[in-house]
Amino acid sequence: MRKPLKFAVLLVLAFALAWGVTAQTGWPEPDAAAIHRFQEEGLQRSQIMEVLSYLTDVYGARLTNSPNIREAADYTVKTLGSWGLANVHEEPWGPFGRGWSNELFEANEIAPRHFPMIAYPKAWTSGTNGPVTAEVVYAKIEKERDFDAYRGKLKGKFVMTAPTRPVEAHFEAQAHRYTDQELADLSQAPAKRPARDRAARKRLFAQRQFNQKLLNFLTAEGAAAWLEPAPHDGGTIMVMSGGSQDPKDPLVLPRVAVAIEHYGRILRTLEKNIPVTLVVNIVNKLYDDNLDSFNIVAEIPGTDKPDEAVLIGAHFDSWDSGTGATDNAAGSAVMMEAMRILKFSGLKMRRTVRLALWTGEEEGLLGSRAYVKEHFADRQGMQLKADHSKISGYFNLDNGTGKIRGIYLQGNEAIRPILEKWMEPFKSMGMTTLSIRSTGGTDHVAFDEVGLPGFEFMQDPIEYETRTHHTNMDVYERIQEEDLKQAAVIVASFAYMTANAEQQFPRKPLPKTLIRASASPIRQGGLAP
Repeated sequence: MRKPLKFAVLLVLAFALAWGVTAQTGWPEPDAAAIHRFQEEGLQRSQIMEVLSYLTDVYGARLTNSPNIREAADYTVKTLGSWGLANVHEEPWGPFGRGWSNELFEANEIAPRHFPMIAYPKAWTSGTNGPVTAEVVYAKIEKERDFDAYRGKLKGKFVMTAPTRPVEAHFEAQAHRYTDQELADLSQAPAKRPARDRAARKRLFAQRQFNQKLLNFLTAEGAAAWLEPAPHDGGTIMVMSGGSQDPKDPLVLPRVAVAIEHYGRILRTLEKNIPVTLVVNIVNKLYDDNLDSFNIVAEIPGTDKPDEAVLIGAHFDSWDSGTGATDNAAGSAVMMEAMRILKFSGLKMRRTVRLALWTGEEEGLLGSRAYVKEHFADRQGMQLKADHSKISGYFNLDNGTGKIRGIYLQGNEAIRPILEKWMEPFKSMGMTTLSIRSTGGTDHVAFDEVGLPGFEFMQDPIEYETRTHHTNMDVYERIQEEDLKQAAVIVASFAYMTANAEQQFPRKPLPKTLIRASASPIRQGGLAP
């Protein structure tokens, strides 16, 4: 009997020791009283839809360096200041390039029949210098050798170069929430992807090169505008950039994204040898007076660890055809509301909680990468700055209007037990899933790629890819109010718990080329010092 008893005692001691180590790691249990206060403020007295309406209805769209985004920033800075946040300012970065805005757009077919076209000009393209009445030409240009067949024949014409495409009926709803099975699948490590086909990469690169040559050809030929079939259907149009924001690059001709139903109608009429005439009037403006852009920063200072920080953020910019509601006024408004909830709660936080709203995200994470380079590390030279060791983590929101369902861990398995514990109070609100997967394409990447814990919240997709992402339908009406309120409460809670933890978040091993600015040796992995 002694052996089993001795073993049991040892087992209890080991468990107690392990429990003691765990208890001393400094990771707080979810604070029920604090979360209740956040829920009360965020669900009953939310200001999120008022903020979102200003960002979209009043100031949207918010193309980087446009007058709209600068006015939206003025409103945001004033609003954050009125809430009593500290260190509220715009932090310049750059250069980004010229600004652009569309001031007027009218497009109508007038022969053989009249109808107003559903279409939008592409960003950073030129205008028409007044109304232009001209015929449409279908120039089937698929290879560079096809240029000669149309040389000298396109001046003053509206040119279509792409075939139309079939439009299929939507037999399933465009809006979607994750099912339990889909969340379970997302929680698993993804299957190893096959190496990307080298031939496919080569074809894509060649197509991009050809498209640029075609753009240059149509501009040099003096075409009145290039009409292009837009992705999506049913009046939804994806519209992005058609030119360069670099002031050194020459202006290109007007480029117009046309709804596929109207594009197809015009093209089918031309194929019947019936001439089509359009009247198009485009007024676009370029702004070269300030080539730098900015990020918006605000803080709630910490108490006993104010030099350490927890960051929350979202990108502030958008494309131009809609008002940038789900991409990403939603994320910006959630993060602003989370800061308001934290401030109005009156609860103290040990670390500083810092809000950052980025510009230039749509052009390549430019604002967040500039901020990380300035304050934490240069991802090119891969040298750490002093403040790199003072950041516990960064939480980002940029997947539309859906409620938060979990977090992508970006391969940081060490943080799983912490976040699992913190998610418990929010399972009834739909947050249930941690995924080891890395997700890209938005601003947490700027932190992750220099060894800082950066995370993206997992959201219900709703209509993001099917209707709103980069389209003219990215507007206030597509927002799910209750989902954004849920998200703001969760973000506030996670920022609060991170700020009050005894330690900083565990970090993944730093890239081998990453070195500190000082001569001290690098500690690979583990907790930040």
